[in-house]
Amino acid sequence: MNPIVLGLIAFVVLIVVIILLSGIRILKEWERAPVLYLGRYKGLKGPGIIYVPPFIARVPFIISTRLQVVSFKTEQTLTRDNVPVVVDAVMYFQPADLEKVVLGAENFRDATELAAQTTLREVIGQAVFDEMLTEREKVGSIARGIIDSKTEVWGIKVTSVEIRDVGIPQVLQDAMSRQAQAERERRARVTLATAEFEAAQKMIEAANLYEKSHEALRLRWMNILYEIGQQSSTNTIMLVPSSMPEAGWPPMGMFGFKEIGKKETKPQPKE
Repeated sequence: MNPIVLGLIAFVVLIVVIILLSGIRILKEWERAPVLYLGRYKGLKGPGIIYVPPFIARVPFIISTRLQVVSFKTEQTLTRDNVPVVVDAVMYFQPADLEKVVLGAENFRDATELAAQTTLREVIGQAVFDEMLTEREKVGSIARGIIDSKTEVWGIKVTSVEIRDVGIPQVLQDAMSRQAQAERERRARVTLATAEFEAAQKMIEAANLYEKSHEALRLRWMNILYEIGQQSSTNTIMLVPSSMPEAGWPPMGMFGFKEIGKKETKPQPKE
């Protein structure tokens, strides 16, 4: 046989082998491949080594069965009490019914993300601003339930929606800062007034005790003078008030200390 013909036959055989081998694919453990034979859906293949006959079958895309995450941000939306906010959120979802994923949506990931954005805007419009700040978990749970009911049609299971950040205009941030500062000042004043009230009560109780016992009052005065003397320098002159308790004041003076609590004995007349 002519060598040229043999070479041509070998080349054709090589091309046919390469084309046939091009249908071999390797899929990871979490990947699935929908196969279309002449345009008709014939099922899923994988994981591992699969064979897709060239020309008559094709794989439009690969589906990952693992949990997927998408981050999205809504446009400026008004809450129920007319506060404009921009919400940054994260959504976790996973393909549940792979046949619906193939046949239900052109691009299930984009469809899920857009459904999440529109749903979150609806939830924001039904919530008040304080709920957006303090009850983010509740808002995310409501949004997750609505999004999951929408994406169930194309086989997607939404597991969680979390609110990462709630953005508000700078003017509103300044107003909230002033409000928080005023609230802290109010609490400080209430605390100070409560302390003054309790201190006044204790002073009244102490005054009642000193009124009943003059000896205790004199001891208290001595203690006050002693403390002043300990805290003052050597050149400090202490002026003792003249409005001091009666019955033997002063306990200290020019002639030294007088005994406190000791009654003076009057001299007995001689018989």
